[in-house]
Amino acid sequence: MTSSAEHGMLGDFLAFTLAGERPAPEHREGIGANGARWTWLDDGVLQFEPATVVGNTRSVLASAGIHGDETAPIELLSKLVRDIAHGDAVLTCRLLVILGNVDAMREACRYRDDDLNRLFSGRHEQVPHSYEAPRAAALERAAIAFFDRASSETGARWHIDMHTAIRASAFEQFALLPHTGKPLSRVMFEWLGDARISAVLLHTTKGNTYSHFTAQRCGAEACTLELGKVRPFGQNDLTRFAGADAALRRLLAGSGDMVDGSAMPRVFTVIDQITKQSDAFELHVAADVPNFTPFAKGTVLATDGDYRYVVNRDEERIVFPNATVKPGLRAGLMVVETTQETQALLV
Repeated sequence: MTSSAEHGMLGDFLAFTLAGERPAPEHREGIGANGARWTWLDDGVLQFEPATVVGNTRSVLASAGIHGDETAPIELLSKLVRDIAHGDAVLTCRLLVILGNVDAMREACRYRDDDLNRLFSGRHEQVPHSYEAPRAAALERAAIAFFDRASSETGARWHIDMHTAIRASAFEQFALLPHTGKPLSRVMFEWLGDARISAVLLHTTKGNTYSHFTAQRCGAEACTLELGKVRPFGQNDLTRFAGADAALRRLLAGSGDMVDGSAMPRVFTVIDQITKQSDAFELHVAADVPNFTPFAKGTVLATDGDYRYVVNRDEERIVFPNATVKPGLRAGLMVVETTQETQALLV
């Protein structure tokens, strides 16, 4: 039997979370359709266990809302929770659903004090008074607890962290893979192709994102997905993200079936970053320049006192340009295409 509390929470996990509701202790776990057991763990954190768990059962962390204004993937995850609970989506995996910066979601802002996706891998300890610091620590603990009970077989641990970009992009839907020093996974690239992701950005240094934390600390196949543009809740055309949604559902179903003809994404590797050093910083690109816009050799992209960023290769592309970040933070990534050499190294 399902309780009314279960219907309300699982039927619309987003609305339940935004309302600040917390289920009574006796309603924090239950069994949904097809025998999937669910457990409410924390504000915006819900775990599912399939009816049958074997030694190599896949474990998938699906997160969204690490930035509170990135609403489309949050809505996708809420619908996924509903469909699993009602038996309309097959679940053969362990699944942890996380809605990240819940307070920022409620206030329709990106974050309160600090970018939550820069506070993982312990960096939250450097800003103990930040509004976001306790949430970063809580999400680290949730991932560790989830993956500590996961199979350690290759390909058994996954983290799909879904975002939307602030600006337009030459590739509307793209992925970022964290740098761990390990060989790149062909299975991940094939899944990204199945998800209709057209480009992949490879980091070359360690970061403080949630996907880097789960890749490095928890051994997960982890990626950050950028699925279009920021819009208010209720104003998203979710059909634009049907490819990623369907691929995630196939991953959770364990079907192993990918859509025929899905092309591997193009690959771009970070070669440098533009850093805002002071309030004198100027970014010499249009305010609405799309991600992955190419610039020719010799172009001056940024100045900050004596600092200048000049394109020194035949073509470099800019990703995530943002002149409004705090001094000391990244104001843009510079990338070059490395498709052929990267695909040759996949294992």
